[in-house]
Amino acid sequence: MSDAPAPPQEFQQAVASLRAVRPRPELLLSPLDAPPRLAPFTWAFSVETVTEDPDATEPDTSGRLILLHDPAGQDAWEGTFRLVCFVQARLEPEQLGDEMLPVVGWSWLTEALEQAGAEHVALGGTVTQTSSVRFGDIAGPRRDDDVELRASWTPVGADLSRHAEAFCALVSSAAGLPPVGVLPLATRRV
Repeated sequence: MSDAPAPPQEFQQAVASLRAVRPRPELLLSPLDAPPRLAPFTWAFSVETVTEDPDATEPDTSGRLILLHDPAGQDAWEGTFRLVCFVQARLEPEQLGDEMLPVVGWSWLTEALEQAGAEHVALGGTVTQTSSVRFGDIAGPRRDDDVELRASWTPVGADLSRHAEAFCALVSSAAGLPPVGVLPLATRRV
């Protein structure tokens, strides 16, 4: 028997609104165990790009969105809910060292929130370029160059569907996917 209190109705509604998101076909959503110690109530899902490369061992772009809820609220949050996201995308060689990449990466998030109409307060985060070189017997590609975006914000209201849509749009931008309904010229057939 669990000693955990039943999740409040407001939290259950917020989770239901996140679960209702229907991403574009190039994205795969999966439930995820949320870190339990960040707030009294937590829930999370992951998103990754679907790859057509049969040799790929991991997606080029992935992310996770975590919902935190503290019915008593937290001053730093400016509310009772907090959304925390992490997105990681593989970089192309020509993007390495681009000083504007962090600014562009941050704009992927702010524009996604704005375009989805996802009202929020207390937005903050970081964009980091990472390079990892493998040595010895560690499996995987010899070098990985990535951009990572970590952010959190407080949604206005308990309907978080627009925030889930914005998060999926963020992952799509990080993956370099064209806007929905636009076909890249390379795949167009005449």
